Amino acid sequence: MHPTITRMQEVVAKGNEDDILTLLAEDVAFMPPTYWKTWTGREPVAAVLGHVGRVFSDFRYRRIMGADKDWALEFQCKVGDYDAVGVDLITLNDDGLIQTFEVVMRPYKSVGALREAMNAAVMTDARFLKFREALS
Repeated sequence: MHPTITRMQEVVAKGNEDDILTLLAEDVAFMPPTYWKTWTGREPVAAVLGHVGRVFSDFRYRRIMGADKDWALEFQCKVGDYDAVGVDLITLNDDGLIQTFEVVMRPYKSVGALREAMNAAVMTDARFLKFREALS
């Protein structure tokens, strides 16, 4: 398994942005299941993933499939009282850092709960005003 994927399993669920930053390419693109725009850039993506790590509970990766630069990591977790299953689709760049990170997730109620929890989290994080401007 690629060392970045191994390290990702250790840090993502903890929500520690500093650890997450070390895994991301400078111009990483993140496509979340709750928001239609792509987040771009190491700092905004680490901030989003940091919040996700605090919103999810009982997070664990169930299966990991892939090789070289392309990986699919199936996970399960809870969002509030709802169970969820999802897949992190990851492409690494030539330096072994995460270049693209797309998340697909189900069921619908869990995704809705994640969206509500993330909206509440970012409303108290002043950095997201700056990040939101970058998305416009």
